Amino acid sequence: MQSRRWDIFCKVIDNHGDLGVCWRLACQLAVRGERVRLWIDDASALRWMAPAGHEGVEVIDWLDAGALQAAVAAPAPDVLVEGFGCEPAPELVARFAEAPGRAWVNLEYLSAEPYVERLHGLPSPVFKGPGAGLTKRFFYPGFTSATGGLLREPDLMQRRARFDRAPWLAAQQIAWAGVGRLVSLFCYEPPALAALLEQLAKGAEPTHLLVTAGRATQAVQALLADSGPATQVPTVRGALSISYLPYLTQSDYDHLLWSCDLNFVRGEDSWVRAIWAGAPFVWQIYPQDDDAHHVKLGAWLDWLGASPSLRLFHHAWNGFGDTPLPPVETQGPWHETVENARTRLLAQDDLVTQLQDSTAQKS
Repeated sequence: MQSRRWDIFCKVIDNHGDLGVCWRLACQLAVRGERVRLWIDDASALRWMAPAGHEGVEVIDWLDAGALQAAVAAPAPDVLVEGFGCEPAPELVARFAEAPGRAWVNLEYLSAEPYVERLHGLPSPVFKGPGAGLTKRFFYPGFTSATGGLLREPDLMQRRARFDRAPWLAAQQIAWAGVGRLVSLFCYEPPALAALLEQLAKGAEPTHLLVTAGRATQAVQALLADSGPATQVPTVRGALSISYLPYLTQSDYDHLLWSCDLNFVRGEDSWVRAIWAGAPFVWQIYPQDDDAHHVKLGAWLDWLGASPSLRLFHHAWNGFGDTPLPPVETQGPWHETVENARTRLLAQDDLVTQLQDSTAQKS
């Protein structure tokens, strides 16, 4: 396939989620020989998420008038991707519209709900503005062969199989003697966080909790009245040891997931990476005012084939009703469920493969 020019647009709502997905997409396209410009209105999180950048990916400040003017004067992209329905600048759309046979994609949020299969790939004609007369197409990531799939690097499973957590933990200065279980925590402010900390502190098995930087660290420290600086030196509460981590690159966040016996994740990007990690995990879905996230979570648990205890844990973790928090599990049904899900997904084409194929057909 001949190399093409791609423009990906990302408006940051959640630095770790929207930007994380768009950055992975841009990098995976570049690895496959595509030329990518990633337009972002706030690229600050890339300083820790991807400090070295990536060959073949040009990051452009969406708010830079000079960059916008230069882009309008340059050749239009072959493929225009709106990350999560954001709208590019009218000048860029007008430049894009000048040449026929180009692909315009609306990359949507990930869900296991039935509507995803119905809407994936459908056209969305543009009736007004500089793009009038063109047609966008919906591209829905998903968990079935009737969707756009999930982001997955071609060599991801090979790298996962070669990974040794001991040297990585040592390099991160995480003091772990190889006793007990390792648990990672990446979350918002889950209603059941206090119950989890109490459960782990009173547990019969030692647990080392690795808390990610940002809201997860703030939530844990607020509950424990621990206002000290974030550090990997553990805080001990009974059987529970807690280390607060610095911000991790995307590669090191994968390594964190691969190192742990249980992972707590949130949003979209870490949700997918936890699936590929293959360890048991609990997902905190982003809450919505109309409780639409209840339906979204239920649809995914149904697809997953979640065991009763894993389903109840998700309900409690996400604050559904008065469900008490069940005990965490790192083996048995929780582990088998994730392994089975990963096996099913590995049999499907990844998102970038499908996106390249579909845009080649539409171009």
